[in-house]
Parts: sequence; C-alpha cells; structure tokens
Amino acid sequence: MTTPEELLDQTQAELEGMDFDAEAYGGLDRRQFMFLSLAAAAASTFGSAAARAQAGGVAVGAAAGIPQPQAVTPFPLGNGEAPALQFQPYPGGTGALIEKLARERGRAAFDRSIFTVEKFTGAVPTNPDDIAFLPAHRLSALIKERKITSVALTDIYLTRLKRLNPTLLCAVTIMEDSARAEAAKADAEIKAGKYRGPLHGLPYGVKDLFNTKGVPTTWGAADFEKRIIDEDAEVVVRLREAGAVLIAKLATGLFAQGDQWFRGRTNNPWNLSQGASGSSAGPASATAAGCVAFGIGTETQGSIVSPATRCGLSALRPTFGRVSRQGGMVLAWSQDRVGPLCRTVEDCAMVFNVIHGVDEKDPSTITTPFQFDRSVKLASLRIGVDPAAPKEFIDKLKELGLNPKAIGARPSQAALGIGGGGLNIEYAAAFDSYVQRKAKEIGLDLNALPEPTPGGGGGGGRGGAPTGGPPNPLAGSDWNPRFVTGRTVRAFDFLQNQRRRYVLVSQWGEFMKDLDMFIASPQADVGPNAQTGHPCVVVPYKFDVPQQQGGGGRGAGAAPTPAAPELNAQPICATIVGALYNDDKILAVAHLFQKNTDFHQKRPTV
Repeated sequence: MTTPEELLDQTQAELEGMDFDAEAYGGLDRRQFMFLSLAAAAASTFGSAAARAQAGGVAVGAAAGIPQPQAVTPFPLGNGEAPALQFQPYPGGTGALIEKLARERGRAAFDRSIFTVEKFTGAVPTNPDDIAFLPAHRLSALIKERKITSVALTDIYLTRLKRLNPTLLCAVTIMEDSARAEAAKADAEIKAGKYRGPLHGLPYGVKDLFNTKGVPTTWGAADFEKRIIDEDAEVVVRLREAGAVLIAKLATGLFAQGDQWFRGRTNNPWNLSQGASGSSAGPASATAAGCVAFGIGTETQGSIVSPATRCGLSALRPTFGRVSRQGGMVLAWSQDRVGPLCRTVEDCAMVFNVIHGVDEKDPSTITTPFQFDRSVKLASLRIGVDPAAPKEFIDKLKELGLNPKAIGARPSQAALGIGGGGLNIEYAAAFDSYVQRKAKEIGLDLNALPEPTPGGGGGGGRGGAPTGGPPNPLAGSDWNPRFVTGRTVRAFDFLQNQRRRYVLVSQWGEFMKDLDMFIASPQADVGPNAQTGHPCVVVPYKFDVPQQQGGGGRGAGAAPTPAAPELNAQPICATIVGALYNDDKILAVAHLFQKNTDFHQKRPTV
C-alpha cells in the first residue's frame, strides 16, 4: 500500500461495525477521523513532516479536536537512586549462593556472629600519644573494663586532629560538640551496664561522601562545601547504634578521585612530601596519624587499597554487596564498596562485624557468614602464591604453616575487550543532575556532544574517557570530564560490555574454585577485582623506604627532572585476595601474620 487512503479502505470494514459519535469529534465522518488519527500518530511518533500535512483543508492533531497524548515529565533523579539492574558477583547469581549457604549452614548462615574482645593485659599507657596509637580492639578492651573513658579518649583524638589537620588536611569537618556529647552518653551507658559491644565509646571518622545529619557532606568539592543532607548514611547509623563516636568527616579526593580536594592535598603522615593517595585519603591519613581509632572509606577501583598501602595501614576491601552504601555518594552502583581502614587487621574484623549485612535501602546487599578466627591453621587453607608476591611476606607465612599453591596469571578484562567495565557510563548517570547544572554554568550543550566511535562503549577506568569515546569536551575545565564522556556511549555497546563482564566473573569463578585466597603483587588485581567483586585485605609486611611513585624517561635535551624528596622508612604493605565472601578467612590469615610481626606497631613522628 502506498497511500493513506488505500490503508483506510482496508480498515474501513472493521470501523463500520464500531459505534461512532461524529459529534464527539467535531462533525468528522469515519474516514476523516481514521485518516487524521493516523496522521497525528505518525507526526508524534516519527516526526514526519508529511504526516503533519492537512487533508481536505482539515487540520490534523489537536487543531482537529483529536485528543493528544500529554507530555510526561520524567521522574527526577539525584545521585543515589539505584538502577533496576543489580550486579551479582557470585557466578550463579545471589539466589544460588543463598541456597548453597542454606544447605550448608542452615539459618545460622544469616545470623551475625558475636565478636568478643580479649581482655587488656599489661600496664595501661598514661601518655596520650601512646593511647592514641593503640589498636582499636585494645582501646575497646580498656573502655569495656572502664580503665579509660570514652570522653577522655575522644579528647585525645580531638586534640590530635586539631593539631595535625593543618599539616595533613585529613579532616573536612571536626565534629567537636557532638562527639563530646556522644562520648558522654557512651560512658553513662557503660557505667549503667548497657554495653553495646566492642565499638562502644570508640571515636572514629567517616569519609566525607557519607551523609550525616546537621553536618556538611562535601564530596571533596567546593560546589558542596556548605551543603547539608539531612539524613545519616546507613553505615553511620549502624556504627552509632553500636556505640561508636563520630568525631570527624574525613577528606575524600574530589568526587572520590585521588587525594586532592577543595582545600588542598591530604598527606601521608609518614612522608609529608607525598599525598595520602585516594580517594579514601582522609580515613587513611587520620588513622595512620593516630587521629581516630579507625576510619571508614569506600572503593570503586583502588580507593581503599591504594591509600591504605600508601599510609602503611591494615584495611579490608569487602566482597561487593556486604556493606550498605545507602546515604553515600555513588560513583558506580555495580562497583562501589564500603570498608574499614585501621591500625590492625583485628580492628578491621571488629568493625566489619558491625557494619556488614543486608540493608533494604541498598538492593545490592546480602548477608553471608562472617566468623573471624584468631587462631586459623594455615595448612587447612588453600592459598595460592604468585611469583610476584612479596618474598618476605611469603617466607614468614611459610614459617607459620603456609603450604603454597603455585598460580599464574588471572583472567583479564583486557583480554575480553572490556576496558573499564562501563565506569564512565555509571559515573555519568549518577552525576546527571550535577552535570546539567554545571553545563548551564559553563555553556556546554549536552545535546551536541561528539558522537562516540562505533563499538567503543566499554567505559574507561578511573577518570579516563571510554575507549573509543568522544573527545573530552571539558578539557581544561575545573570539574570532572568523566561525568560527561559517558553520556554518549551507545546502550548496545554498554550492554555487550556487561555481557563480557559476566564472562570475566565466570572465568574468575573457575580460577578460584580450588582456592580460598591468593597472594600476588600488592595492587596487581585491583582492576579486575573491581569488576568481579572479590575482597582483599591490606597488611604491612616490612618496614622500609617506599619506592618513589611516578617518573618516566625524558628525551634528549630535555630539562633535568627535579630530584624527588628523600622518603622516610614506613610500613610496606601486601595484599591477600580472597574468594568471594571469604572476607573472614583473608582477615584471619593476615591477623596470624600480624600476631607474629610488629610492623603494624610502628608509628609516624608527625
């Protein structure tokens, strides 16, 4: 059929059997009504100029009295609303994991274990600095046994924070008044026999991308320096209910990248010429400097592992989905994780035991067993060792009973053509409302962004443009280009990329099927594990001068590169990567190492 009239002839027989009220449609006859309805539909659906033509001098659409569909304003989205699609790191899906746990452990698989703090032995320190650098689990024992008050401990940390923050830039907001009030409440409860558990009375700091009532949440950005989001993030709620005392919002790199934020660079307490790395820069710096008992950070791709390693700390990057992200700034719904940065591995286990578990406000969360074993038998565990693993670390573990299993290269996202896993697309969606606001300020037309190269929809890594994506339209501007470059990636390419990502997840499931964990070079698997969701623990294994970062060759005739500042010795860290949900096992192995070494007891002289 070539004309609308021919099409109407075919359908006229059907219309003749229908009731039709001409008066209701402005006196139109049946043929006029059908033709104009089709013309209006074509105009609204296809934008066809021909379909918007007039027939017989009668106007189409609303002018002809034909009801028109009302324009619908899309539901407004901020940074936090989760997508319907949720990432599941377990290769068979979360349902298969739950059934497996139920078969193996029954209902007990989903009950939170009781974390018991061992009694404090020896003399109680009297010097405030000696107290400040005690591990959190030793401070917990002192508070429980009422050998120190939460108020006294909070005063020690507040004093150190106010003295050192101008040098370290580790804190955005020091919450002095509320901290003292919370500490006093903790002391009163403990005195009355209302002990909440191991975190009761412990002062801590949280990365400044978590919402806290009445206190600014800045995300490291000057645009949000005075913004207050009137809610508490779920991790803040859980810690408060456990009796912990929040004393500071700690620095995050600008929009969770690096260690630079709107007041400057957060520094490594061991070597002030270095930044603390990021983006959990504040929690790492403050904990390493003895300014808090522990810190809470986040990681999308290296943001716990890197600052913990830079600052010589113990830390846990949990299995994806084990800790709620509700009330925290979103970078990537399928990769963001929340974890503790501490002075010891046992501290990490103590904090994680409180914060992990399902939260209905974060659909990615799951409860799986967590049983921290202080006396684990290394011979009972299947531990892989890569040739690039730190020799000193492996040798000590062998002394303690390690029977290593040789392993080689792990599955790689690059081999599958995954690139960054679609990070920039998630960034762009999460920050759409902010991007639209900033685009108006700088005159950027978001409807005229360069088209991406076909097939280039993987999404870049931290801060990079998607592979094959458009040129950076914000080069030289003062806000983040990765929030814009992800807007032009084709949905088809993004979905194909996610399908390849599932292949990566499955390949890692096969690689880990006979392993409880493995040890390789400290940050070798951060990239793939960001996409597969595997946990790791960071642990100091020696005390030495760290290797200088950066550098690179220079061409003939180039000006000499200034010599890097000489660095001080500090704890050097290794990582242990666990099979999915083996957070407790990797912590147990790291703890056994730590019980038999003293690298974690060193402290900076800042």
